[in-house]
Amino acid sequence: MSGSGAAPGPGSGSSPAACRFAHYFVLCGIDADSGLEPDELAVLYQWLEADRHGKSQGAANTTSGENFDQSPLRRTFKSKVLAHYPQNIEWNPFDQDAVNMLCMPKGLSFRTQTDNKDPQFHSFIITREDGSRTYGFVLTFYEEVTSKQICTAMQTLYQMHNAEHYSSVYASSSCSMDSLASSLDEGDTTSLLKLQRYNSYDISRDTLYVSKSICLITPLPFMQACKKFLIQLYKAVTSQQPPPLPLESYIHNILYEVPLPPPGRSLKFYGVYEPVICQRPGPSELPLSDYPLREAFELLGLENLVQVFTCVLLEMQILLYSQDYQRLMTVAEGITTLLFPFQWQHVYVPILPASLLHFLDAPVPYLMGLQSKEGTDRSKLELPQEANLCFVDIDNHFIELPEEFPQFPNKVDFIQELSEVLVQFGIPPEGSLHCSESTSKLKNMVLKDLVNDKKNGNVCTNNISMYELLKGNETIARLQALAKRTGVAVEKMDLSASLGEKDKDLKLHCEEAELRDYQLNVQLREVFANRFTQMFADYEAFVIQTAQDMESWLTNREQMQNFDKASFLSDQPEPYLPFLSRFIETQMFATFIDNKIMSQWEEKDPLLRVFDTRIDKIRLYNVRAPTLRTSIYQKCSTLKEAAQSIEQRLMKMDHTAIHPHLLDMKIGQGKYEQGFFPKLQSDVLATGPTNNNRWVSRSATAQRRKERLRQHSEHVGLDNDLREKYMQEARSLGKNLRQPKLSDLSPAVIAQTNCKFVEGLLKECRMKTKRMLVEKMGHEAVELGHGEANITGLEENTLIASLCDLLERIWSHGLQVKQGKSALWSHLIQFQDREEKQEHLAESPGMTSLSPSTEGIALGPERRKSDSGVMLPTLRVSLIQDMRHIQNMSEIKTDVGRARAWIRLSLEKKLLSQHLKQLLSNQPLTKKLYKRYAFLRCEEEREQFLYHLLSLNAVDYFCFTSVFTTIMIPYRSVIIPIKKLSNAIITSNPWICVSGELGDTGVMQIPKNLLEMTFECQNLGKLTTVQIGHDNSGLLAKWLVDCVMVRNEITGHTYRFPCGRWLGKGIDDGSLERILIGELMTSASDEDLVKQCRTPPQQKSPTTARRLSITSLTGKNNKPNAGQIQEGIGEAVNNIVKHFHKPEKERGSLTVLLCGENGLVAALEQVFHHGFKSARIFHKNVFIWDFIEKVVAYFETTDQILDNEDDVLIQKSSCKTFCHYVNAINTAPRNIGKDGKFQILVCLGTRDRLLPQWIPLLAECPAITRMYEESALLRDRMTVNSLIRILQTIQDFTIVLEGSLIKGVDV
Repeated sequence: MSGSGAAPGPGSGSSPAACRFAHYFVLCGIDADSGLEPDELAVLYQWLEADRHGKSQGAANTTSGENFDQSPLRRTFKSKVLAHYPQNIEWNPFDQDAVNMLCMPKGLSFRTQTDNKDPQFHSFIITREDGSRTYGFVLTFYEEVTSKQICTAMQTLYQMHNAEHYSSVYASSSCSMDSLASSLDEGDTTSLLKLQRYNSYDISRDTLYVSKSICLITPLPFMQACKKFLIQLYKAVTSQQPPPLPLESYIHNILYEVPLPPPGRSLKFYGVYEPVICQRPGPSELPLSDYPLREAFELLGLENLVQVFTCVLLEMQILLYSQDYQRLMTVAEGITTLLFPFQWQHVYVPILPASLLHFLDAPVPYLMGLQSKEGTDRSKLELPQEANLCFVDIDNHFIELPEEFPQFPNKVDFIQELSEVLVQFGIPPEGSLHCSESTSKLKNMVLKDLVNDKKNGNVCTNNISMYELLKGNETIARLQALAKRTGVAVEKMDLSASLGEKDKDLKLHCEEAELRDYQLNVQLREVFANRFTQMFADYEAFVIQTAQDMESWLTNREQMQNFDKASFLSDQPEPYLPFLSRFIETQMFATFIDNKIMSQWEEKDPLLRVFDTRIDKIRLYNVRAPTLRTSIYQKCSTLKEAAQSIEQRLMKMDHTAIHPHLLDMKIGQGKYEQGFFPKLQSDVLATGPTNNNRWVSRSATAQRRKERLRQHSEHVGLDNDLREKYMQEARSLGKNLRQPKLSDLSPAVIAQTNCKFVEGLLKECRMKTKRMLVEKMGHEAVELGHGEANITGLEENTLIASLCDLLERIWSHGLQVKQGKSALWSHLIQFQDREEKQEHLAESPGMTSLSPSTEGIALGPERRKSDSGVMLPTLRVSLIQDMRHIQNMSEIKTDVGRARAWIRLSLEKKLLSQHLKQLLSNQPLTKKLYKRYAFLRCEEEREQFLYHLLSLNAVDYFCFTSVFTTIMIPYRSVIIPIKKLSNAIITSNPWICVSGELGDTGVMQIPKNLLEMTFECQNLGKLTTVQIGHDNSGLLAKWLVDCVMVRNEITGHTYRFPCGRWLGKGIDDGSLERILIGELMTSASDEDLVKQCRTPPQQKSPTTARRLSITSLTGKNNKPNAGQIQEGIGEAVNNIVKHFHKPEKERGSLTVLLCGENGLVAALEQVFHHGFKSARIFHKNVFIWDFIEKVVAYFETTDQILDNEDDVLIQKSSCKTFCHYVNAINTAPRNIGKDGKFQILVCLGTRDRLLPQWIPLLAECPAITRMYEESALLRDRMTVNSLIRILQTIQDFTIVLEGSLIKGVDV
């Protein structure tokens, strides 16, 4: 059923097989001719396990699979497919190995008359390469072994086992059964002897039984119907009376004469004793799902199930864990059913056969089910990677979630709505597995059989009726009393009980229960589907359809953006974003959108069709503007209809299949012998009836229609192979590994699988780094022709989180021995230990050299000497140092968290590629930790991977600073004076206050005559301003500061705050404090990059040159002309407008746009300086602020003069506010100079939208003629009007000023 398909067998015919209810009937069991063969796959599994734990393989394989530790009854032996009918079907070829392995995942098991031999039901699924599925339903029962040869073989095995073992039983209590007994009651030797006798086989005394499976393979998951049919077959074999007809008649009937019910209809067919009913949803309903969700909710509990469901949506690795195969299937199928309209796109193996355990190494998302061995504890389970793993222990009602896990939108209301549905059907939302403490203690004892909670248990390896065996033992009596108190059933469930006549009246009730299960299923699914319909009601508006035809779309699929993610997210309610931003990055969402685009050229995907009609329906009912998204929870309104449509289908049967009838069989075959499944007569089962069948004609037309469709799709322009290839490419990673091929497990195949994984990981790395670059470079990248622009902080976070996941998956691929949950962090720790040992050796006497890795590389501003000779000491950078920073962060509690923080820090420092290269350069360590096939040991791929990561250095990330906002960070600051012109020593007391996007340090005194200081404070985020000042005390109180440098000692980010002005009374503008605007320095390596790219550098605070040129009146400097000044104003205002048009998370610093080098304040200063008569009167400088104070004096004295105009009132109020603001600035308790005061006035005027009112007042004030020349811009009416118009454009925005700019000014 995987694989390419064999030649059609005799049973394939052109007949209506496509519409048959069942494709194959299969019988698996022991092959009497080949006798007892140990299960090679189980041996391979032990070998792989040994390999994974690093033991010698020889030890694991000494006895070629005949594992002498286990008693022979507990060993696994090879099962075979004894018969299957028909031989083959063309489009669903029979894969013997896979079916055998999944029918009996643990091989054959033996029992004696004292064991429990209840039949067990389970199901399985086979996913073919193209993603289509086939379902198998299996009933396993025990049959007496009649072959003398096999009984003797078992006896011989026991003699060998006893000789090997019982000599040492009393010497050490290490016998597997012995340790079980001793764990119950150490002194109880009598029960120990009983136990040994019990777990043995004596040919003269005991009857031997062996497992056998009957299985139906069907195209659709009609689980309930198949289960009923198989149970009736089993009853026919075990009942005292032979069945009404030979078994062949019933099997022939279900294989060839029972059709699939058409969509929207129900069907009745006949089992051996009673009719079986099944129904199929209509084309507009949710697709068929026959696994009872009731069980999934009972097993996990509602809260847990929603959490696991969220993990599946986000494509994490999900591992289900239970003793019972059917439980694994129920939960896996239940959860994937709830994904509608999406589909799981990755590895899906609900029952992972023991021999495929190495698949847990897969560095891709998967949903797998693992059968737990009896008595094994979760802690003993060695899993290769857990950083991104959701572990679901079904039997113990317990889940482990990955870290950094976003909640499902409206989770509380959602759970509330689901629990209302559950309660209506009498199911407690917390699940109904008895989970009191005493029970779980009881369960953890190996006596799992005592705790049978009436679910379909499975054939367990150690299934002993201990209860029978140890009667009279005190411990057991105590346990039994305890079990009674906690309400745990001690008896076994008997499938054959319902055979008796006493259950006649139950028949209707049972169907009633089944109907309720169907209704519960559909109502729960409606609630889930309704959530997606509400969340994605407008998804079509964001689908980008660029291609003209299917061929060009398929060939360019990888380069194309097909969904406008940024616009979609900006449309969503804020609380949904953490979940949605990650969900729209998944493969299942991408495939959903691909299907939408493909639907222009070919028939719509059925799930998509149903989903789209639902969205149309919502639109009809509530006509809301599609852009107004609301996070108000809307309940599902279709629950009643859904339940009714199922009830109607089950009340009235639409179709009834032909009754089973006598076949043309040879006399004497099909002979009935109670308890033995007969040898079926193959010639009558190999082919179906000839075309006398009433549903042949219907299916023949369907077949013809299919054929036409096929030819049409070939004419569309792509031959199918090519198209399939493109589709595989288009659907990207992991798809071609949906389900491992079960049949061939040679080491070569395992190696090949790992090669695929390595290729896949590399491709994923390439795609992710490219996406991160393109998104981050934004507009410039768009001009150069790469996809869409802009990336929100949220999206950046999602991309970085998925990079962290990818690195974890790469580091856990091919691990030898796992330590801790994060493979990357454990590698780093081991590297750190080795390096620190070397360092220790190096420090011991006689050694002087430093080891290369701890010495690190000098990074950052390369010893920025100013003419004063003061500078920031170089920051040494080393991998180990960065690890220590992370280890010192008490906020992070787990290894996975530490690894993620380290990745973020390295990315922010642009050292990720370099650090990882250094980590991998320690080859002995890598060899010790990883197997040969691991990604990290593939030289070429590893180099390419590091190269892709290196490309991320082209952009600036603040992914560490912006995420860990509460941590304490050490900063170092240096004040650099201009020594040529000012005193080297000052006598006053200087102070400094550093502010950033997340807060400020408060005023800190600087130790006298020390220009450098370090301080620690809570993360300030990106630094924005520095306030610096002094108290003007002592004789030498004038200070000329060139700039202030501040560095974050963890991330190495260095900010420069240019000043170039004096601080002191009676010099410059008399300022004792200044506000400096910061710029982030690029490190030397970045500067080369900046030269090559076209991004303009960030704005800085005004430079020394410009500041001095304005105030010094040498006149030598080139002053800007009128045109340049007007351009500057336009540019400054334009930048502010652009700032507010960006999404909030991307805006950057407004302070820079107001007070920075080309900011609004600087531009207005230029306007006010143009034509300013600043000739020194008695050698005293004149400042703009002097003009402003003159204007205020004028307004205050001439208040009474004008009252004859209409707009006088407005003008008056403007004058009043102007004077009020200027006086408030003048009286503020701060020693700010005149230029600083002008800056505050402009900032307040911008914030309170007053500038356009103030400018005309200043231009019309008589003082202007005295202080400005005729040609000044402020005296030109047209220029003033255009200036007012420009300033009005920023009145629409709410401007919030940084606290440091206006501290102490009270307006």
